[in-house]
Amino acid sequence: MPKATRDVPPPLELHCLNALWTLGEGGVSDVRKIVAQSRPLAYTTIMTVLERLVRKGRVVRRKSGRAFVYSPATPRDELRRAAIRELLDSFFEGSQDELLRFLSKPQAAHPAPSNGRPEGEERIDTVLL
Repeated sequence: MPKATRDVPPPLELHCLNALWTLGEGGVSDVRKIVAQSRPLAYTTIMTVLERLVRKGRVVRRKSGRAFVYSPATPRDELRRAAIRELLDSFFEGSQDELLRFLSKPQAAHPAPSNGRPEGEERIDTVLL
């Protein structure tokens, strides 16, 4: 059974798209500089991700001298809408009202563990010492 394609790209592809939306257009090294601020990756990794985005139609490229210049083919807002649609379908049965109701609820504090101590803090039993 073939894998269902998602409208929302995986994190690394999205990271490269965000870089291109910031730049407008740029080469591999330009995208790499932006991505490297949070995730240092090899030049060839960024090049592979950009080529994958070209094949998927999310990015277009043109030759400039000996290098390629990439630019986003998908508008940022279009991808945002797809991500929200995926969120609605996955967690809120497609209902915008349910999402808004969820977002308007005050967040509940995490309950304390049953022993009354902060999570991860254990009591040392001194009876046996």
